[in-house]
Amino acid sequence: MERDSQLQLYEAVAARLKEAHTRVRALQVPEGVRMALSRKLLVITASAKHDLAGAAQRLDRLMEDLDEGRFPEGD
Repeated sequence: MERDSQLQLYEAVAARLKEAHTRVRALQVPEGVRMALSRKLLVITASAKHDLAGAAQRLDRLMEDLDEGRFPEGD
């Protein structure tokens, strides 16, 4: 049963990561901001391999930031 819940969480995180990447690509922001957001997404993706629940939480925070228009500083 736990394996099923883990698989469901993995599927949910994968779908949300795909949505997040699509949203970041569509943003009308300077390229440095887009790159910073893309780096955050890559870090979340990499962390999902070791800590799926933690990655889901980080992704939730990133999506909230996108919803609120809070973007990192670009290089």
